[in-house]
Amino acid sequence: MITAVYEAFISTGAPEDKAKAAAKADAEYDSRFNRIDSDLALVKAEMVVLKWMVGFVLAGVVSLVMKNFLS
Repeated sequence: MITAVYEAFISTGAPEDKAKAAAKADAEYDSRFNRIDSDLALVKAEMVVLKWMVGFVLAGVVSLVMKNFLS
């Protein structure tokens, strides 16, 4: 449960049971977003590696094509 959310609901006059339920639900969503953020960071790191790999392959293909046309 996120206490800041709970206290905000209580200060606005929400019933205590509903404030607790909303704070717990918000905590669940927060943990889901943290997990999604970590998964996206992993995907971004893999994308960097793939971009470098494609760049090296493209450079190799261009060098082979240039070698065939220039010799």
